[in-house]
Amino acid sequence: MTSIVRHPLVRAVFVTGVALLAGCGPAKKSVFPPSLTLQEVSAKPGGTWHVTLRVHNNSYGGMSFDTFQGTLRVGDLGAVLLDAKIDQDIPSFAADVATIDLLPTAEMSKALAALAAKGSAGALPYSIDGHVTATPEKEDKAQTFPVHGKNWLSPVPGIPDTYRSP
Repeated sequence: MTSIVRHPLVRAVFVTGVALLAGCGPAKKSVFPPSLTLQEVSAKPGGTWHVTLRVHNNSYGGMSFDTFQGTLRVGDLGAVLLDAKIDQDIPSFAADVATIDLLPTAEMSKALAALAAKGSAGALPYSIDGHVTATPEKEDKAQTFPVHGKNWLSPVPGIPDTYRSP
């Protein structure tokens, strides 16, 4: 005696039914942590830095970015706190910028001045660590994503006191 499930037609109907039921749920887009880097640093009179952060959405759906909280470390020097309100809707796999003014440590300012003295051949490593709060598309609750970034700052030729990261 053979089981009814072993019959090819019954099996095909069963598999089709399960596939149809699985497709009835809401479509969710994959959400991946964003990345955050420095796009530009401008040293202003009085010692403050005007920092442009580049926020890249690495998800398959758009996200509404709220805030970034973390630290910026230049070279091997101590870190300064960053607290930026991003307030941007960024589509999938796109990027946008947020700006923040900060007061660097005296050592960080000296390191940037030494970099400027080297000209466009100079480079200074930096790292960003912290977390970004964002709400993915089709979701009601904000999520907190860790971000870690490392790269280099180099002087911008022809624009004094301005440094960019590749």
